[in-house]
Amino acid sequence: MSKIVVNPVDSFSLNISDIAPDKSISHRSAMFSMLADGESQITNFLRAEDTMNSLKIVQNLGANVEDDGEIIKISSDGIKEPFEILDCGNSGTGMRLFCGLLSSANGHFVLTGDKYLRSRPMKRVTRPLMEIGAKFDGRDDANLAPLSIRGAKLKAFNYKSEIASAQVKSCMILAALRADGECTYTEPELSRDHTERMLKGMGADVVVDGLKTTIKPMKKLLNPLSIRVPADPSSAFFFAVAAAITPGADVTLEGITLNPTRIEAFKALERMGADIVYEKTDDRYEPIGNIKVKYAPLKAITVEDNISWLIDELPALSIAFACADGESVVKNAEELRVKESDRISTVVEGLKACGIKTTEYEDGYTVTGGELKSSVVDSDGDHRIAMSFIIAGLRSGMEVTDLECINTSFPNFFEILQRITEIKIN
Repeated sequence: MSKIVVNPVDSFSLNISDIAPDKSISHRSAMFSMLADGESQITNFLRAEDTMNSLKIVQNLGANVEDDGEIIKISSDGIKEPFEILDCGNSGTGMRLFCGLLSSANGHFVLTGDKYLRSRPMKRVTRPLMEIGAKFDGRDDANLAPLSIRGAKLKAFNYKSEIASAQVKSCMILAALRADGECTYTEPELSRDHTERMLKGMGADVVVDGLKTTIKPMKKLLNPLSIRVPADPSSAFFFAVAAAITPGADVTLEGITLNPTRIEAFKALERMGADIVYEKTDDRYEPIGNIKVKYAPLKAITVEDNISWLIDELPALSIAFACADGESVVKNAEELRVKESDRISTVVEGLKACGIKTTEYEDGYTVTGGELKSSVVDSDGDHRIAMSFIIAGLRSGMEVTDLECINTSFPNFFEILQRITEIKIN
């Protein structure tokens, strides 16, 4: 798929029960199963390129994986040195979490990825890991993949992170589980907390006190997972924005995780004036429920707090900014520059191509709402940029190029989109 042409719509009403399963939880379900004593069972695992790469890596590390198309069963008697180079594809989550998991494992491991992932900075995890005894090598002083890891004994740590990053936090928590003493991790702002919730549910001694997480080393293997992966709010958010910018539209998004650290973008859209209702239906590893979104005139807002809770949704939220009354501001979001693309630049360039006034800053940007114009936007290999501007096309018509990246996170995105409007893909 090289490009898509999207036609604008007048309105739509839709119930969506097949939003892609959550990518973050799918990655972790596969990895954490290697820490369990017994067989873990995972249903509704995301069958996208990134998460299937993590599942393949788990197999290459010696786990027994059975997949009947409905339930994935994983059992392991310990991490084994692989014969293969471990390919994370496009996933920064996969690479950074595997760095933590493998840093204390017995053996030699090489992590690589596609051309986009090989250009993303990894020193944010390799540096603190090396400070506690991990052995890494790689390009740019172990900052760029391929990364070589030789498992080592790790020292206990008291680490204060300068950035709020669920990937860095999760990496260090995984390392702490096999360190030689109690560890603490402190972050400047609470980042997404799936790792803490899931590991605690498996029996790990993980205690969260505000911004500080205390982890005691595992004395024994953890309890197996038995989890149904909820729908991904980051994926669902594209269709929330679609409803919010289309007069008369409404959408019900079913089976979404309602974890407070994952629905901040919906809260921002609500602050802009969108009509949003949350209905909780379950609460085991994660609170789960339905989110209903109806169109309402949008107004500009400033987004500067809890940035790590909506970092992935900011490109889509920016499409809502472009349709709002007034100037919206994004601050404290320099983390956007080290995603699959430099998302500050790609968002700003894309919106300018659509006739929207924007100003770029080092840690964010401003967007002055106006009339979106049909244009041609290149995704720069970034799935969230691609899907965001495709959704913009529902308002104005749009051509978006470089689409293969969408398969990394949301394989049935186009299938759902076709329920709303006619599309042409080449």
